[in-house]
Amino acid sequence: MYSRTYTYGTAFTVVVLLIMGGAYMLFRTNEPTPVVETPVVAPPTVPTTPPALRPQIIGTSVEKRAIEAYTYGTGPTHLLFVGGIHGGYEWNSVLLAYTFIDRLEAAPESIPESLTVTIIPALNPDGVFKVTGKDGRFARTDVKVGLDPATIRFNANGIDLNRNFDCKWKPESTWRSKVVSAGSAAFSEPEAAAFRDYVAKINPSGVVFWHSQSNAVYASECTEGILPGTRTLMETYATAAKYPAVDSFDAYPVTGDAEGWLASIGIPAITVELATHETIEWDRNLAGFDAVLGQYRIAK
Repeated sequence: MYSRTYTYGTAFTVVVLLIMGGAYMLFRTNEPTPVVETPVVAPPTVPTTPPALRPQIIGTSVEKRAIEAYTYGTGPTHLLFVGGIHGGYEWNSVLLAYTFIDRLEAAPESIPESLTVTIIPALNPDGVFKVTGKDGRFARTDVKVGLDPATIRFNANGIDLNRNFDCKWKPESTWRSKVVSAGSAAFSEPEAAAFRDYVAKINPSGVVFWHSQSNAVYASECTEGILPGTRTLMETYATAAKYPAVDSFDAYPVTGDAEGWLASIGIPAITVELATHETIEWDRNLAGFDAVLGQYRIAK
């Protein structure tokens, strides 16, 4: 009796357990399948303004140094600023250009949406190297003093680059009371040719050259007189920077200059002459620069 009761009880217990197990499994199979959530990875942030082209190489000098162009903004109106066409003789114009580059690197949003701005810090890098001993960036303390201007003003072929452009070009031209070589033909020098090709590529609405040391802003012209846009550009920069505005440079005859060539192809261009060879006159030129950006931002 005991063993039969035990057997029945055991069987009953097994049956109950099987029923409970089946019910549990049925319950489990009716449960929704757990959803494993994949972490959402945010897409990389895309800047609204593309980064500056730091820098673009637009050509090379006689001694194969890079001619660099730094571009900011993406607007349809393109402005071009150029330093150092006279190399180490006007090294402060190069330092001024690099100071503007630093400013735009720090605040590229300062360029209005309608504008693109390009700065070529040194169109004559071989001449700059002669006075600084460095390629590209340099500090004021790198500048050697007491060098013969004639050895640091020209390119490595001994050509005055600002006499090598196609406006009234002649094989020889003038610098002060000196006769200087203007090359074998207009654009015979690689630096001038690189600038010509870059201008054709970007078609700037206005061009500003930084020079020293006449303490004035000069308009440009070739054979058709001063373009209306040139006069406006000159007056805008000169008024803001507090430089005298002068229609024509007449201290001595000049042929084959870059500004005159730009005028001959319909592009307004001015020459900004700093007051000395040693300073960049930052506040004045910043005011002139910003005024020009404001002028072209609202120009129709």
